[in-house]
Order: sequence, then structure tokens, then C-alpha cells
Amino acid sequence: MHRRVGLIHILLLLAGLFSGAQAAGMQRYGWVEMARLHPFDVQAKAKLDSGALTSSLHAENVTYFSRGEQPWVRFTLELEDERTGKLFRRTLEEPVYRIVRIRGAGGEERRPVVILTICLGNTVYEEQFNLEDRSDMLYPILLGRRTIQHLGVIDVTRTFMNPPACDQHSHVSRMDPN
Repeated sequence: MHRRVGLIHILLLLAGLFSGAQAAGMQRYGWVEMARLHPFDVQAKAKLDSGALTSSLHAENVTYFSRGEQPWVRFTLELEDERTGKLFRRTLEEPVYRIVRIRGAGGEERRPVVILTICLGNTVYEEQFNLEDRSDMLYPILLGRRTIQHLGVIDVTRTFMNPPACDQHSHVSRMDPN
């Protein structure tokens, strides 16, 4: 009986927090959303993952080089466009914003981080993305806490609640430098 009362209190607390967020007018997102990578207008599935700090993007053939004194990275972006079913493939060159250390069950690795823009709902977000071959993952884009902290409430029981609807008049949320 004591355990049941504790569970009821937890559920009531969560319901109060959720309704408080709704009352504050915060946007709701599912744990998977459709996102559009800018400026390429390619649409892909993005998993919202509160366990990751930095967002991650599927990239192949990642190589470092220099332009002047600044480190850059060249990589191949290969995504299936969820709207058309066509394969989008482009080689990009971007300045390295920083190097991130990723620790997981397989050990530790370092990955380059670049700044890219992505459309979620009706807002364009300028965000940090570490580059990693995610071909063995279900979702080519993983959005970490740096990104999802700006979105609103994540409903872990729902998916695809906010289709990307950005245009030239959409609000652009600039990256938090932290």
C-alpha cells in the first residue's frame, strides 16, 4: 500500500509539472520529430535525447584540414530525404567549432563539432553538431540537451508532433555559446 501511495504522488507531481508547462504556453515535442537541415532543405528524422549533451549528425569520410590558422573539417552528408525518398549526398567543408569527447559503452572518442542550422516546427535553430557515422543507427540526427532545452516540453509517448515549417520569415534561434 505504501508503495502504491508513493507512485500516485509521483504521478500527480508529474501531471502538475506537465500542466504547468502547458499553462506557460510551452511548445510540446515528441521524442522523435521530423527536422529539416538548412540550407539544404533535406528532411530527416531526429531523435530528441536528453542523455546526450551535444547533438550529433550522420557524417561519413570525416577529414581534418586547415584554412589559415583555423582547423576545418570535410565530411560527406548522406541522408534520405523523408519527403521525397531520394538520397541527398553532399560533401561539406565547415570550420571546427570545438572537439568533443564522447564516452560510452565502447570507450572514449573525440569528434569534431560544427555549427549548422536545423528547422524544428516553425523555428530555425543554430546548433552544435558532432559528426559521427550513424549509419548503424535508426535516426541520422540526434538532438541533445543543448538543443532541446530551447524547445519546450518533450512528450515521450508521442512522435512527429511538429512538422518542419520554416520559411524566410521564421524566427532564428542563435546558438548558446556554452
